Amino acid sequence: MGFTCGIIGLPNVGKSTIFNALTSAKAASANFPFCTIEPNTGAVPVPDARLDILANLANSQKIIPTQMTFVDIAGLIRGASKGEGLGNQFLGHIRTVDAVAHVVRCFDDSNIIHVEGEVDPLRDIETINTELLLSDLDTVQKTIKKIEKDAKSGNKELKEQLEEAKKLEAHLSDFKAARVFSTTLTQLLEPLLTAKPTLLVANVAESEMLNEPNSAGIRLVDKVAAYAQKNGYSLVQISGQVEAEISELSSEERKQYLAALGIKYSGLDKLTLAGYKLLSLLTFFTVGPKETHAWSVKNGAKAAEAAGRIHTDFEKGFIRAEVIAYQDYVNYGSEAKCREAGKLRTEGKEYLVQDGDVMHFRFNN
Repeated sequence: MGFTCGIIGLPNVGKSTIFNALTSAKAASANFPFCTIEPNTGAVPVPDARLDILANLANSQKIIPTQMTFVDIAGLIRGASKGEGLGNQFLGHIRTVDAVAHVVRCFDDSNIIHVEGEVDPLRDIETINTELLLSDLDTVQKTIKKIEKDAKSGNKELKEQLEEAKKLEAHLSDFKAARVFSTTLTQLLEPLLTAKPTLLVANVAESEMLNEPNSAGIRLVDKVAAYAQKNGYSLVQISGQVEAEISELSSEERKQYLAALGIKYSGLDKLTLAGYKLLSLLTFFTVGPKETHAWSVKNGAKAAEAAGRIHTDFEKGFIRAEVIAYQDYVNYGSEAKCREAGKLRTEGKEYLVQDGDVMHFRFNN
């Protein structure tokens, strides 16, 4: 099982440029709408300084980071919920991802056309949100008709579902996302688009990365930042063009470039980490001379589930997990010394995995 984050937005906002830089893939990127038709996917390593530290302590031959999968989804236009443009494909692809990174254009460039004729990030955000809401409303209304038909039998549970569905319909009709509607009903529905965790990605010009105003004396990203704060979104500011250039550098050149700027993470790293956080993921490690490997699980995952991330047989035959906290491993320097110091714990399958746990699983073949 992987964790996927869909990159969405209007055409020509920089989705594919950012995706290409993220994944070093060769997704088509051109100055016309609908360049991306089928969703491109790419696995991206999640930056984690703990990996190198653990690998050095264990003299590991190989380091394997955990990954997130990004999906570059076709651009949407006004009317997509009614099938305009590539609306049906766009909406269908969003349903398959776990979270959404909504790219918003915050740069002026006369050489890159805007599907609406002019750059207005807040209007663009509302265009996307409206189309997603309208699609969800259509889904819920179809569900209501089906429940109404089935509820004629007098089934009490169906009547309760119908009442809840109508509340959700009213909620969506008021242009409120499903993610802020508390109900178990959404689990019975086709995945609702506005129920997915969502973050905003402000794609800015290089000058705005340096906090310089544009020709109009304003920074478009500031409008998006205010909107994000008001509406409860996380925001990542990134210059797709700059990141595309950085991604062409070697690993060592990239480190030197970032160090020269006095920053720890590139914009792409920040986006990956933001997506990781958005999905409420945590990392555990398996450590040994052969390899140090980072693994992802949902926050709240139990030990048996974590074992299953490595191999399904580990979960099926789970006996116990041997666990060392990351800081204990670093402080004592090895599994053997942690064991001697009593810092290695034996946990059962109900144990809640903690971020940074170094784990070894015992299981029946």
